[in-house]
Amino acid sequence: MSDVLKYEIMQQESSLLCAADISPDLRKQFAFLSGGRGQNGSPIIIFPEYPAFGELEEQEFHNVLTYLTSVPSLSSTGVGFILVIDRRQDRWASVKGTLLRIAGSFPGNLQLVLVLRPTALFQRTISDIFFKLNKDEFKMKVPVIMLSSVTELHSYIDRTQLTQELGGTQEYCHEKWISHRTAIEGFALMVKKTAQTLQSFGTELAETELPNDVEATSNLLTLHTDKKDKMKEDLRIALCQGSRLLESINEPLLKDPDYTMNQDELENLATVQRLLGQLDETETAFDDFWDKHQTKLEQCLDLRHFEQNFREVRAHLDMVYDRLSGFSEVGISPAHVEHILKELTNHEERACEVLDRALTLACDADQLIEASHYAVDSILPKCSELRAVCDEINSILKAKKAYLLKAMELHQCLEKATKWCDDGIYLLASQPVDKCQSQDGAESALQEIENFLETPDQHKLTDLSGIWRDYESVLTQDFRDQVDKVFQKQLSIQEMFEKRRVSLKKLAAKQTRPVQPVAPRPEAIIKSPICPEAHREKTIEGDIINGNCRKGEINLQSDGSRHPSVSDEEENFAVLRRHVMNELLETERAYVEELLCVLEGYGAEMDNPAMAHLIPNTLLHKKDVLFGNMPEIYQFHKKTFLRELEAYTDYPELVGRCFLERMTDLQIYEKYCQNKPRSESLWRQCSDCAFFQECQKKLEHKLGLDSYLLKPVQRITKYQLLLKELLKYSKGCEGEDDLQEALSSILGILKAVNDSMHLIAITGYEGNLSDLGRLMMQGSFSVWTEHKKGHAKVKDLARFKPMQRHLFLHEKALLFCKKREENGEGYEKAPSYSFKHSLSMTAVGITENAKGDNKKFEVWCNSREEVFIVQAPTPEIKTSWVNEIRKVLTGQLKACREARQQKSSDQISQLTPTSTSLTLSPFKTTPKTLKKGEEKKTEPTAADPSTAVLLKNNDKVKGFSKASLSVDASEENDGYSSAEDPMNSDPEDEGGKKLSPGRYVVVADHDKNGPQELTVKSGDSVQLVREGDDGRWFVRNLRSNKEGWVPAANLLTLIGESKSSQSLSSSEGSGSGNLSTSSSCSETYTSFSDIKP
Repeated sequence: MSDVLKYEIMQQESSLLCAADISPDLRKQFAFLSGGRGQNGSPIIIFPEYPAFGELEEQEFHNVLTYLTSVPSLSSTGVGFILVIDRRQDRWASVKGTLLRIAGSFPGNLQLVLVLRPTALFQRTISDIFFKLNKDEFKMKVPVIMLSSVTELHSYIDRTQLTQELGGTQEYCHEKWISHRTAIEGFALMVKKTAQTLQSFGTELAETELPNDVEATSNLLTLHTDKKDKMKEDLRIALCQGSRLLESINEPLLKDPDYTMNQDELENLATVQRLLGQLDETETAFDDFWDKHQTKLEQCLDLRHFEQNFREVRAHLDMVYDRLSGFSEVGISPAHVEHILKELTNHEERACEVLDRALTLACDADQLIEASHYAVDSILPKCSELRAVCDEINSILKAKKAYLLKAMELHQCLEKATKWCDDGIYLLASQPVDKCQSQDGAESALQEIENFLETPDQHKLTDLSGIWRDYESVLTQDFRDQVDKVFQKQLSIQEMFEKRRVSLKKLAAKQTRPVQPVAPRPEAIIKSPICPEAHREKTIEGDIINGNCRKGEINLQSDGSRHPSVSDEEENFAVLRRHVMNELLETERAYVEELLCVLEGYGAEMDNPAMAHLIPNTLLHKKDVLFGNMPEIYQFHKKTFLRELEAYTDYPELVGRCFLERMTDLQIYEKYCQNKPRSESLWRQCSDCAFFQECQKKLEHKLGLDSYLLKPVQRITKYQLLLKELLKYSKGCEGEDDLQEALSSILGILKAVNDSMHLIAITGYEGNLSDLGRLMMQGSFSVWTEHKKGHAKVKDLARFKPMQRHLFLHEKALLFCKKREENGEGYEKAPSYSFKHSLSMTAVGITENAKGDNKKFEVWCNSREEVFIVQAPTPEIKTSWVNEIRKVLTGQLKACREARQQKSSDQISQLTPTSTSLTLSPFKTTPKTLKKGEEKKTEPTAADPSTAVLLKNNDKVKGFSKASLSVDASEENDGYSSAEDPMNSDPEDEGGKKLSPGRYVVVADHDKNGPQELTVKSGDSVQLVREGDDGRWFVRNLRSNKEGWVPAANLLTLIGESKSSQSLSSSEGSGSGNLSTSSSCSETYTSFSDIKP
């Protein structure tokens, strides 16, 4: 704003008094400005009749006169004031007092004093006399004229300049005058304050330092804009007030167009118009200043945005540059190079986004420069830098892509050459040696080789020096070695083909008479490279006898065919083993990288404070649930297993040792798989959350986290497939047994994992499942239950339909559970198992065949008080379960044997003081020689007479009660097994059993299949009569008193011993007894619940 404008706005400070301050004094109206003017323009102040004039305080008088003299313009006050004192109704004393007070304290210049003296005769006379006498007392420098009437007054002042009280025509309203003066002065004060505020705000804006960041600049711009808006609002209010005041002053003109304003009204009008003009000028000046300031702030904000974006883009460009620098590999295969090239392409796509952003930012910078930004010197270098870096990255991208394409081209050549070699190996391996012994077979094989060798040169490496020359830019040392290796392999294959071709040409030569081929099968050659001498001699002898071989032909077959075939087969298998080993190592490395990617890209981000706002509440503190023991698996594979596998790179047939050494460590997968249902459930609750989406976006994965959480499960199952392949190609190798054992162990782990997944789904079991020992097997079966009461067997709550039960066989117990399918998907659909019943394995017996169904077997306990008939889905499953239960029971038997071995031996020696031995078992074992391909069968033999005598004559032998030797079929006859002496017999050595005479109880129904066979029912008592020679035994049914034959093959299923000969006596002092066990032909097993070690 100009200095003149500032002065005009601030000039009101010279006026010390305002109408509002002395409003009560003005309202007394003892003096006022009528607005009239003298002939020379002098302002007229009228002192009307005021009886209490003499009572006015000096301060009141002084304030009013001072204010009145300050109202007219300076040009008017410079001429001097004309005072009109109206004292027509007063006395001389009042006139004198007024003159004296005016003469003593009038603050302005006086030009003329006109006094209307009292009109009363006496007072008028006195006034004339005393005025003349006291004229000098007034000490006025201007003339004081005493007037007798208003007529004389009109001769000095025109009537139009006098109010109606003084005979004039001027209209005057004192209240209106005070109101105008108050409004004008208030408006002037508002204008003053507004100007001061604008000046102060302008100073603040001019002195403000520009911030250095986007947020502060934006906040400052917002703050200043708000203040500016407030200033503009104040200006608007002031202008509105001035406009209303101007309308008030012009109101008489609006009512009467002929109305003539007096001089004071004109001056008031001019004052308001001047103040409004000043406001307009102030607003215009402020707007100009604000536009410049706002432009600077906006340019500053644009600059800060540019600088911030420049830093971000520059950082991204640096990342792109660094990542491009990492693309220096040439790969190890076309697939690897293609993968690298794909990664480069993906990186190029991301880089293009960054480059586009950088170039867009450079264009924005150009616009700032064109807009005459105040910081051109700072923007221009950054703009040039962005374009230079973009050009450099583009050139690097092109160079890297060309580099990889060149490497891809060479890798494809190597792959073609390698495929040619592999195809050659497979061709050589696929030619059967025995068929090549004939002329036609040799010619056919030779034609195959000739056709293969005519392969175009583009499938082989022909010019090694040309490769060094053409691909020099991509040939690292490892790549050179790879090319050399393939080239040498190609030479080796060509040499192998040449040898085979020579051999086949000899075999294809036309022969004078047919030759008997004697070459062994390829499998036999692999297993035994050198044929036994006896076999060779026999073969040669046979050929000579038949007249089909000459000496030269024999040498040709043995030297020219057999040994090269052995070498070729071994080489073929070695190549295949290396292929499998390479796949094992490559997939292992990829697996380790995937685990690391998941743990860093997802697991570590769950602890990142910057990502905390994206994690839903259901995922908080659930890292261990989501990932399980994946960190433990990663550490094991990264630090241990991968390194140890790499040590077997050149010895793939021995890698089984590595698996065996780390089999215990691989059991960590069981824990991971057990946690998988919880992890899957948590994933399904949170799979759509922003956290996983952001992590997947950062990792640039096409698949979600759930696919990577499945990797450990897939990996542990992959090992057994690779081991099977290695085992297939390692027949006869040194590490074959280790590979077989490693495969079995891995399959065991998979089974344990699968079993544990079912085990953790059991609900309702009150005990601790870990107390039941190792889980041996688990599976679903149909189950019927039977209960025996008293002497008769009845079906308690018989079921026509079987119960569907899922059985869990532990070392110490057999659990019966009900399978319940759950709704859901994936692991959410995994079944659960409601616990129903359990049997202690120390109280369990089994019958291998039940009800004539080869899929059924019986599990019973408490002397068959409870019988569970179990039907497996297939005979094979039934057999595997029976064998596993047999192992458990046999293991318990062996443990019991060891515990009672010494004690039982001592007691038996006490019972047999003579040399005659006492056999407690009703069976006597006799080793038998089995023919090849036949199973062991129980051969009936006559009972040992000494045994029978001892059993019948020793009813009171110590340790055996009377009842224990009873032949009656009582309730005590409820335990059934293939009884044998646990001290003196071995199930593995028994070839058959001899049955002692006595009574027995039938444990299962049997229908006769012939006229002489006997039908028996479960629970019948039978008497053994004799043994047959045809594998059958002759018995008498004590219930029906019928006799007949029973097949020996089904004997132990149908007939059980009396408890007197198979169970330990429970009487005190018993020192010896029989424990049930099994032989290869036995089918019934008892429990060990009554054994007391």
